Amino acid sequence: MVQRLTFTEPGPARPPRHLADLDEGGRAAAVAELGLPAFRAKQLAHQYYGRLIADPHQMTDLPAAVRGVIAEAMFPNLLTTSAEVTCDAGQTRKTLWRAIDGTTFESVLMRYPRRNTLCISSQAGCGMACPFCATGQLGLTRNLSTAEILEQVRVGAVALRDDFGDRLSNVVFMGMGEPLANYARVVAAVRRITEPPPTGFGISARAVTVSTVGLAPAIRRLADERLGVTLALSLHAPDDELRDTLVPVNNRWKVSEALDAARYYADATGRRVSIEYALIRDVNDQPWRADMLARQLRRVLGPLVHVNLIPLNPTPGSDWDASPKPVEREFFQRIRANGVSCTVRDTRGREISAACGQLAAEGS
Repeated sequence: MVQRLTFTEPGPARPPRHLADLDEGGRAAAVAELGLPAFRAKQLAHQYYGRLIADPHQMTDLPAAVRGVIAEAMFPNLLTTSAEVTCDAGQTRKTLWRAIDGTTFESVLMRYPRRNTLCISSQAGCGMACPFCATGQLGLTRNLSTAEILEQVRVGAVALRDDFGDRLSNVVFMGMGEPLANYARVVAAVRRITEPPPTGFGISARAVTVSTVGLAPAIRRLADERLGVTLALSLHAPDDELRDTLVPVNNRWKVSEALDAARYYADATGRRVSIEYALIRDVNDQPWRADMLARQLRRVLGPLVHVNLIPLNPTPGSDWDASPKPVEREFFQRIRANGVSCTVRDTRGREISAACGQLAAEGS
């Protein structure tokens, strides 16, 4: 059953500075600007990252006289929940966010028996133009700020705590946008997601995934950050001729360049790279492409790779659909037979357009 809730939307404005935009030095400087003692910076960070509070009026360890000043200077209300849609008996929840400039984007919270995963956006829309992805067909509106990214995480963690008595365990940058096209803000957000309180949310780096369509130089740069997060490379085709069409950025960085960058990432971090591959009927699901994909991955990445097959999710106006199950099984079996680890993704949220490739800021 699909449930819909609608909320009041704020007026337009540009996002001002927020505590979550600031690193430790920035927080110290902001507190000093307000004429407050230095220890208040750590106190505010603990409230935000440790206690998940973003309203200084609820921070009882602050003097009442300064709460309003701090709220105005460091805790603007960046996001409003415009709508929520749930399915899977409430275990999957898609949120439509509206920023103070009217920009809309989405995140998806998914509860599983042994983990709770939040899929977040790094951009409003996407400029990568992949034709099978609803977000890619929107075009890019703008990058999200670090705080707009982190507010998705904080609110998701609050929802899990208050609604289910549970904790957020996994964060995936697989919502709207190309994370590595918003590189500086995404890296800053990853640091604050993974650092322990009072400077971050304390989620294990191994439980954070950053997805990319293959911006090879940015993949190498991310490897050098030594963040230890999982890299997910959205490949979708093993040959340049097809991938030039399915993933237009391939016209700039070819399959071999993307895979070489992924190998650099694996070597630098010791982490296995996830290869995302959406199976599209009669487009990229041929047995020979399964063999070609597996051979390439085995040669370039060796054991440091895992293929995640994704049954294509329907998007409005598209004539493409998912590969039939027998075709999917053969593709899977051929990859495994070639000695490459492989699974088929358990798709969540398809009926509320919350699955991979379906996010399109509906209701905006």
